[in-house]
Amino acid sequence: MGNPWKKINLSDYESHMCLDSVYQLQTMNQMMKEQFNAYCIQSLMILGIAGGNGLEHIDIQKFNKIYGIDINEDYLNICNQRYPMLKSILETKCLDLTSQTNQLPYADLVVANLFIEYLGYECFQKAITHIKPKYISCAIQVNVDNSFVSNSPYISVFDHLEEVLHSIDQPMLTKAMHDINYLENGVFESKLPNGKKLVRIDYVCQSFIHQ
Repeated sequence: MGNPWKKINLSDYESHMCLDSVYQLQTMNQMMKEQFNAYCIQSLMILGIAGGNGLEHIDIQKFNKIYGIDINEDYLNICNQRYPMLKSILETKCLDLTSQTNQLPYADLVVANLFIEYLGYECFQKAITHIKPKYISCAIQVNVDNSFVSNSPYISVFDHLEEVLHSIDQPMLTKAMHDINYLENGVFESKLPNGKKLVRIDYVCQSFIHQ
């Protein structure tokens, strides 16, 4: 069976994520605005870009290259349609990072929000080791119960996600990043209306610090 993200309709995903009871699309949108402007960089890679939520905050005077990575080609097509103003700098790539990390180019900053949960520590390490960014900024979800996907009228759409879902927590992620030469560089929390929260954790490459 293929990755379930290939079969989830983008409109269902976004409709679920923007419900007042979930409010993750809006929360991540503001978070990405902060992530894009946190560092003096010229290139950016967004892992799990989906339909391009947050790209309206891109300053085309700041970036000379943006890579959008996703496993669902339909998502990437929609993303490109939504942001024609970024055509000169946005390059999307349809990749399965469980097996295609060797196709990832370099970028100064990697943004991975609610993405590592579907990849796991080891595959994320492999991706970062190949990209070799100066900075990483990622958001993980902290749950009040054992459910990762919030209850909503769209919940049945996500039935098969548990097949690729990994348990991710901040201490283990920070250890995994430290093991590949990245140090924690800030933690920021955003509370969600259903008691859950998104925790943004930034990392910086040790070799970049020492330059």
